[in-house]
Amino acid sequence: MTQSLSYLRETPSQTAGPYVHIGLAPGAAGFQIYDQELGTDIAGPTAKGERIRVTGRVLDGTGTPVRDVLLETWQANADGIYAHPEDPRFDAVEDGFRGWGRIISDFDTGEWAFETIKPGACAGRNGAMQAPHISFWIVARGINLGLTTRMYFSDVDNSKDPVINMVEHDVRRDTLIAKRSIENGTVVYHFDIVLQGENETVFFDI
Repeated sequence: MTQSLSYLRETPSQTAGPYVHIGLAPGAAGFQIYDQELGTDIAGPTAKGERIRVTGRVLDGTGTPVRDVLLETWQANADGIYAHPEDPRFDAVEDGFRGWGRIISDFDTGEWAFETIKPGACAGRNGAMQAPHISFWIVARGINLGLTTRMYFSDVDNSKDPVINMVEHDVRRDTLIAKRSIENGTVVYHFDIVLQGENETVFFDI
């Protein structure tokens, strides 16, 4: 006897983990497949501009660090040029500058960090200039679809950026701003990403 479809339960939604690191960052999962993991060298040795370190955590709704996060980043160089053929100034990008990174959180602490150069302002849709920023795409267990957000810089005038101005309230805009500090002579920007609850980070539907 064939069971009626009305009695069949919906199958569970599939999430990104826990095996996302095996496929995208195998070295972190204990599998030495590549000589160098993809996305670890974002700027390259010859990129001009200010060398910076970006650190942070991804926090769940209770404020607990998520320890199996994978983040991908995308940014322009110091002149605001993307290492992509669709950027009209693509040929001016320095050798070795990729502008793309793949970072994972520490499995014990949930902290993540990467080195790069501070990007410059770049032209957006319709030629409107965007403040310097780094784009993030976030996946982890429990996240059905990758989340997209941006990180802006606390020591830059972001007031005319067309994207950040789409966010209605100043408090919400603050969730997109990384705080600058100097640690042992290194310029560091700290950027926590909050998945839900109080001070939830602004995510973009793209």
